[in-house]
Amino acid sequence: MVLITLEGIDGTGKSTLLSALEDSLSDLSPVFTREPGATWIGGQVRRAIAERADPLTEALLFAADHASHLSSIVRPALAEGRLVISDRYTDSRYAYQSATLEGIIPDPLGWLRAVHDGWTIPPDRTVLLVLPVAEALRRKAGAAVPEHFEEATLLERVQKNYLRFAEEEPSRFLIVDAGRPAHEVHSLVAAAIRDWHGSLRSRRQRP
Repeated sequence: MVLITLEGIDGTGKSTLLSALEDSLSDLSPVFTREPGATWIGGQVRRAIAERADPLTEALLFAADHASHLSSIVRPALAEGRLVISDRYTDSRYAYQSATLEGIIPDPLGWLRAVHDGWTIPPDRTVLLVLPVAEALRRKAGAAVPEHFEEATLLERVQKNYLRFAEEEPSRFLIVDAGRPAHEVHSLVAAAIRDWHGSLRSRRQRP
């Protein structure tokens, strides 16, 4: 019944936040999920990323993963009246793929939104974790082999895209300073999700 998404460039702490929310929000029995990776197509997306597939192929695989994610996890959970919290969702696609498709197709963002028009489910609320790119990359240093998305110039463009989306839809987005201590970020986001969940559920249950 309520769909909440967590967004932000790589290195902002989404995985850490998601893990903490799984404990603190367990009484709400939310469905925690992610894109890509929640479906079998997500494995193909990860393979395409690792093999540096051409950007158009990559974008279409992301869209296919999203369609499978919706049909197998998101729609059924929402139909049961569940709270769904997704680590990445359509905004990630619009922010990242519109940057990687620059110069390849005209109006990449418009094309991506048109591809999803009519069948995707817009998030009710979105938490956007924001962090300077240099700090995000510092946090990622020493991890696995960097993906091509984890490049400073690309991440700068991606974060600008995210902030533009938040400016366009201020009522949907909560912008959070990911440079704050992890426990502070968690407390702020957990409280916001509880508030959104309660208010949105009560609003939709009114006759």
